[in-house]
Amino acid sequence: MKKILVLEGGFNEEHEISLRTSKEVQKSLKRMKIKFEVLKVNPKNFSEKIKLYDKNFLCFNALHGTYGEDGTIQKILEKYKISYTHSDSKASKIGFDKNLTKLKIKNSEVVTIESIILERNQIKINLLYKIYNKLNSFVLKPVSSGSSFGVKIFNSKSDISKFFLNYDNEINRYKNHNKLMIEKYIRGRELTVSVYENKKTTQAVEVTEIFSSRKFFDYKAKYIKGLSKHILPAKLPKKMYKQCLFFAKIVHDELGCKGISRSDFLFDEKNIYFLEINTQPGLTPISLVPEQLSHNNIDFDTLIKKIIESSL
Repeated sequence: MKKILVLEGGFNEEHEISLRTSKEVQKSLKRMKIKFEVLKVNPKNFSEKIKLYDKNFLCFNALHGTYGEDGTIQKILEKYKISYTHSDSKASKIGFDKNLTKLKIKNSEVVTIESIILERNQIKINLLYKIYNKLNSFVLKPVSSGSSFGVKIFNSKSDISKFFLNYDNEINRYKNHNKLMIEKYIRGRELTVSVYENKKTTQAVEVTEIFSSRKFFDYKAKYIKGLSKHILPAKLPKKMYKQCLFFAKIVHDELGCKGISRSDFLFDEKNIYFLEINTQPGLTPISLVPEQLSHNNIDFDTLIKKIIESSL
């Protein structure tokens, strides 16, 4: 078996989550007595550092967010013909871009929410008022970002006014994101589904419903224990439950994802709406993917082993 090189860190909003994922992966590899090394990734010198490793290594990609999850590092590893876990550069690039994902699946049965794409400098008060008059409530978020960074819900014109009263600080949260997406805000139940690759077949595992103590399942709710509650399996009508699983598998397959993915949905008691896919979901102690697989009698070590095997 190839020696494992765990890639961790990176320089983006999800740096800390990457370190947590890496820590759990390392503990698992130790339990399984699999040899590994750890490389802290710095985008400035990664292309040079990776040359020190040969084709006998397999990179376990424990990175999240920009550079590690958007197809960039995947392309570098492909250039040097070094194997790595999770999705390839093409699937990663599409999956990290919410708009590209929607375009990729637009001819499928998956239901999405109509969206508007804007550049950061187009965010003006009169434009947001016009959008509010058309959509009533809406959501503003980066086209490419993970862990719900930068998600802002506007439920009233006063929300828009408050945003522009504190404009410099508000717009600064998008300083690393030129393209932004606006979607109609649909009040509904937050759902998520893991898709798991086992022996080259993909299986949508379970549907979890998420109750957050915050406005929605944001960064803090995802990674601070006690700020969210997971209902597994989600208490949905049987037809809707199956549809959610079906949609998650379609998205995974349409993008050509590999190893593992997690897709998020909204259910408004009528329709299941696809929100986004995560091609490198977190593997922390409170992450959703390990929880769903554990519910299906697949322990963490087996998950890590299968992710590695799917990359060989």
